[in-house]
Amino acid sequence: MANKKFPINPARPDRICWGCDLYCPVENMACGNGADRTQHPCELFGPDWMEFGLNARDQQEQEQQNTQNEKKAQGELPAHD
Repeated sequence: MANKKFPINPARPDRICWGCDLYCPVENMACGNGADRTQHPCELFGPDWMEFGLNARDQQEQEQQNTQNEKKAQGELPAHD
């Protein structure tokens, strides 16, 4: 059985339980994971939830380094570090 694609920013995340791969409607939860639905990460952390995580700082540092390297290559920054 193939896994369903997890939506990054669904239009109405409040209508679905995100606790398992069934993605049940709130009023008809089939998995029995309890009386409360599991919220989508965008409801908990906001629409930019994918930018958070265990390696978010590493990614930010890598992006800054890439920007500096591009500026050096274009002659906008001095070549020495």
